[in-house]
Amino acid sequence: MNYSQQRMRKPKIRSTNILAEVSSEFDYLREKHRQLRNQNSAALNLRTHRSIIWLGRAAALIEDDPDAAFIFSWIAFNAAYAKDMGDDPGSAARTDFQKFFDSLVRCDPKGRIEHEIWYQFEGVIAELLDNKYIFSPFWKFHNGDPEYENWEIRFENAKKSAQYAIEGHETAKLLSILFDRLYVLRNQLVHGGATWNSQVNRKQVRDGAEILLSLLPVFIDTMMSNFAEDWGAPYYPVVE
Repeated sequence: MNYSQQRMRKPKIRSTNILAEVSSEFDYLREKHRQLRNQNSAALNLRTHRSIIWLGRAAALIEDDPDAAFIFSWIAFNAAYAKDMGDDPGSAARTDFQKFFDSLVRCDPKGRIEHEIWYQFEGVIAELLDNKYIFSPFWKFHNGDPEYENWEIRFENAKKSAQYAIEGHETAKLLSILFDRLYVLRNQLVHGGATWNSQVNRKQVRDGAEILLSLLPVFIDTMMSNFAEDWGAPYYPVVE
């Protein structure tokens, strides 16, 4: 199936309420974190604890406030993976995305992440990848950068890259492409480039929040189950 056919498919409807599902996963993750606390490193414990707590707050808001749910979900994601971004956080974030996703997929032999990407949300993801409003060069062009006058060509090329990832079943690569788009959505919200509860671009906010709320429990569980993997030290440790 090529990308054009893929994006014509209707998004699958999740069989359970997203709030109930994540709440159950939240309880499971907290208990697993408690059980593995002595086995896992202090750095991994801190990363996953912070991520779990932010995830729980995000889940509580998904029905009434998708904007806040997306933002809190992104904080949970940051807690799980982020390192020192240096002087170029945008570029560093994208590089760290790929490294993080490569590690996650390698440490997920049962393919739970793959299941979420290819079976639970394939239609929704295809729609997001076909959305120019969360494509960074589109905004760079509209903000006057002449280097991005060819944003439409870049957009088509980006969709081809996604198509190749889909056809090759390259989960880590597709995750990286997807989160690059979600990063633009994150910037729109966090940097005041969108209105709270606006009717404009509403669907991508809720879709983005639901994708994060579904993927992050699997990410966190995978991290806790693979303590030998170097997940990196949090840039903001607890300092007395």
